Amino acid sequence: MGSWQPQDIIPSPLTNGTNGVEASEYESHGGPKKKIVVVGLGMVGISFIEKLMKLDAKRREYDIVVIGEEAHIAYNRVGLTSFFQHRKVENLYLNPKEWYTNCPKGSLNYHLNTRVTEIHTEQKAVSCSSGEIVPYDILVLATGSDALLPRNTPGHDAKGVFVYRTIEDLEKLIESSALKKGTHGVVVGGGLLGLEAAKAMMDLENFSKVKLIERNKWVLSRQLDGDAGAIVLEQVRKLGLDVLLSTRVRNIEVTEDNTVKGVVFEDGESIACSTICFAIGIKARDELARKSGIKCAEPGGGIAVDEWLKTSVEDIYAIGECASWENQTFGLIAPGIEMADVLSFNLTQAKVHSYRKFKRPDLSTKLKLLGVEVASFGDFFADRDGPKHLPVRAGRKEGNANGLRRRTDGPPPPAVTALTYKDPFQAVYKKYLFTADGKYLLGGMMIGDTRDYVKLVPMVKNQKPLDVPPSQFILGASKEGDEGGADLDDDTQICSCHNVTKGDVCNVVKDGTCNSIGDVKSCTKAGTGCGGCMPLVTSIFNEQMKAMGNEVKNHICPHFNYSRADLYNIISVKKLKTLREVMNEVGNDPESQGCEACKPSIGSIFASLYNKHVMDKPVHGLQETNDRYLGNIQRNGTYSVVPRVSAGEITPDKLIVIGNVAKKYNLYTKITGGQRIDMFGAKKQDLLPIWKELIQGGMESGHAYAKSLRTVKSCVGTTWCRYGIGDSVGMAVRLEERYKSVRSPHKMKGGVSGCVRECAEAQNKDFGLIATEKGFNIFVGGNGGASPKHCELLAKDVPPDDVVPILDRYLMFYIRTADKLQRTARWLEALPGGIKYLREVVLEDKLGICASLEAQMEELVGTFFDEWAEAINDPSRSKKFQQFDNTTETMENMETEEDRGQMRPVYWPKESAKEDFKNTKWTSLTWQPMIEASYFAGADDTPNGISANVKRSDTQLAIFRVKGKWLASQQMCPHKRAFVLSDGLIGDSKDKLWVSCPYHKRNFELTGEQAGRCMNDEEVSIATFPVEEREDGMVYLKLPPVHELDGVLGTKKWMVKKGESGVGAFEKLDKKIGRNGMRVKGRKPFEATRLLETVGGPGEGNIDW
Repeated sequence: MGSWQPQDIIPSPLTNGTNGVEASEYESHGGPKKKIVVVGLGMVGISFIEKLMKLDAKRREYDIVVIGEEAHIAYNRVGLTSFFQHRKVENLYLNPKEWYTNCPKGSLNYHLNTRVTEIHTEQKAVSCSSGEIVPYDILVLATGSDALLPRNTPGHDAKGVFVYRTIEDLEKLIESSALKKGTHGVVVGGGLLGLEAAKAMMDLENFSKVKLIERNKWVLSRQLDGDAGAIVLEQVRKLGLDVLLSTRVRNIEVTEDNTVKGVVFEDGESIACSTICFAIGIKARDELARKSGIKCAEPGGGIAVDEWLKTSVEDIYAIGECASWENQTFGLIAPGIEMADVLSFNLTQAKVHSYRKFKRPDLSTKLKLLGVEVASFGDFFADRDGPKHLPVRAGRKEGNANGLRRRTDGPPPPAVTALTYKDPFQAVYKKYLFTADGKYLLGGMMIGDTRDYVKLVPMVKNQKPLDVPPSQFILGASKEGDEGGADLDDDTQICSCHNVTKGDVCNVVKDGTCNSIGDVKSCTKAGTGCGGCMPLVTSIFNEQMKAMGNEVKNHICPHFNYSRADLYNIISVKKLKTLREVMNEVGNDPESQGCEACKPSIGSIFASLYNKHVMDKPVHGLQETNDRYLGNIQRNGTYSVVPRVSAGEITPDKLIVIGNVAKKYNLYTKITGGQRIDMFGAKKQDLLPIWKELIQGGMESGHAYAKSLRTVKSCVGTTWCRYGIGDSVGMAVRLEERYKSVRSPHKMKGGVSGCVRECAEAQNKDFGLIATEKGFNIFVGGNGGASPKHCELLAKDVPPDDVVPILDRYLMFYIRTADKLQRTARWLEALPGGIKYLREVVLEDKLGICASLEAQMEELVGTFFDEWAEAINDPSRSKKFQQFDNTTETMENMETEEDRGQMRPVYWPKESAKEDFKNTKWTSLTWQPMIEASYFAGADDTPNGISANVKRSDTQLAIFRVKGKWLASQQMCPHKRAFVLSDGLIGDSKDKLWVSCPYHKRNFELTGEQAGRCMNDEEVSIATFPVEEREDGMVYLKLPPVHELDGVLGTKKWMVKKGESGVGAFEKLDKKIGRNGMRVKGRKPFEATRLLETVGGPGEGNIDW
């Protein structure tokens, strides 16, 4: 894909000036803007202007004045041949006249039919042929080149001699040929331009014969070898062009009035002709620079420029065919466009990025000449002239250990190996040049079939080792099956938590046991552990359903016949803001409370649209486990605390704040892969004072608990690194600060690397940037996790100023259209058309929604607030942060142990608590007051009701007020013996209500005869209790005696204790490596070598190093 082109350039009114000048309406240069004067309105000049205006669109630092010598606005000089068919110069214009007339006021003023006659370097002004003097702050010379005429050849100035360079040249040739019908025409020069000129003269149909004269042994000798040139020659001769090779012109025969009548060659032979068109090369137009004392190259000519395209005079630059870089001028358009790119970037973006240098340009060309497809790329004469540049690794010299060549080694092998294919029947020729080991492609040429050109050019530019043998470039690769769930064997484990295989999932679908993902989870337990396998489980389920001819529904859950994307659009259009409104509008049961599947998704949609605090009463009951208390809940019921450290950049003062907090509250600390500091083990009742200290220290929520942006990882880039190209830290900070707190279908991570060394691992993130000399390459749709995936390239060489609009569009499009809990990688894979379609939507505005996407993101980031700061300052939110709701007492839920100098919870037991709590036979039950009913005020108007964790003696109980009903159960989920059920989401189906454990989604019925049954794990159950509200304002539970209750459900009985998990995972390893406490016993020097020698002896190859 080419570089991304922004779409917000508003191009501007054309009026006729005096003295042959055409100018735009506004020529004012007011305010602090600098004036750039461009001399030359050719292809390179207009390219520079376009790029500068686009890159300067946001800052508006410059106004531009361009002075063109020709009577036309910029036109496509490469496409001149087509002028002979349509004869309309407007068809060649690179931009219509309206583009110039619609530019922002004062930003672009232009003059035509005007030649710059002198540069006043001291006064910083130019004199024009119109008599005007135009001042400048920066002067850019884009004067191009002139076609060469052999002025030492007699008759070169005769009537009937032409060159092939401008529209004016073509108009003269057309006019002259009309008067010479039936005569012969001659083109001198068999290069690219010569073949184009020959084609043009044949298209005129005025000449009875057109002949081409080439001094070399084959045509296109600067691009092709002899074999390739011979094929082109054969093809063009078939089209009726006479070609004379190895022929030089001695003089031109003329009549008495100096009109062409023939050509005489050096061997004395001659031919008659009426018209001669010379296409023998070009000469840089440097006369203006020379006259003004600007240094020019000798002897070849051209305005001398350095790697930043500066001339010898301050604030004067030269680009295009007039510029000489390292004593070279370039007659192709591509190097000139690259110069325009470099200069426009340095004048606008280098303040926030490193300066770009103009480097050795790519001289690859792909053309259709006289109907023949021709291409050359890279170092296409490396086999003839030797390689100009070898990849670093390929260029390393290898020798024996002492660096001396053996006498028997012979001469060094050639550095280049050619792989050639020639098909005379189809007129196809391909020659690809590789390093001697076949690891790198250096260049090549193609005739007849050039389809692979676009693939091969980047391979040469990138100089990356090839991952296929050279033969595949000619023969093609053997086709192999795509990798994915469909190709996994049935015995492949897809859920490591519960040892579920692909076959297990397929079988329950085949036998009709399971017709939904929920059924699969219940039957096989796949996805009920860590949940990381769910994308693969879903993929396998969908594939199996399709294979059986069944419809695969993408509904968010049984409560809605809509996908998440459908619900997002409905909620957005209808501006729904509560679960009740959504249920009434599109739910299958308007009175339903939803479930653990749809509530978090709807809550996330509300957050993505309206960005209200997730602990507000209307939405708090919709939140997933972690969002409920703004922290990731851990194994022992405590929470993690993760302040934001944007891009991993943190001051010593903030490090001290974190250290003091961690030490004060005895928190386990760890540096994360996202370059920030996690603190674990914070008790719910300590979260408020912890965050209060952090916020007072200048920190804010890192949203580690949310399905939102987590981090934007960065390397140090140009901030410190000597290899850095871009300011990766600066960009990463800006992106993380922009998108922090934005809720999305799944968590998002970003990365920014300052160069291709990719230290920030940006290519496995949801979005990643890698700095290039031209800006940043933007990658999207990658992730680590259970199914790692590398990103795909969305846009190349994006200027820093344009990164945010692209990411705004991409992220907002993802938020709008992704499925529930779908990472960007899976979303992009499922997106019809994939990355190509995403480019069309995001870069080309195929759907016409880019402005809407940007505006929506702007509104979303504009509503940012720190959720923890708000929670601390709001009493209604603050009161939720306590362990028990009927007492200020606290208790431990799990034992801890010291590990590497820090405290952590003991490991979970291997087995669940499989007691039949549901059918416990109590000796007696009596009503006991547990909590004030006012605690549950407003419960019937909230989406999940209100729940409470209450303490009675050593037992923890959960009380729920949902849909006008009182419900109660034990607090402990028996699956992992975690005391968390009061924080679970409530689901319903008709008259059945259940609570879903916030840890691993074990769903326990709370109503009916099956109250206490686990709906998706028959091995476990819970005890439930009658509950009622009384007139004294208290909520009562019907409970057994305290000693009996504690004997069955007591916390001390069921809290997980040290040793229950069995032998430590590293016990055998620690014995082997000698781990003692926090250190590993070291070995004496060379001990490993001696051990190896005693086993197999030196040099016996027991270990392949």
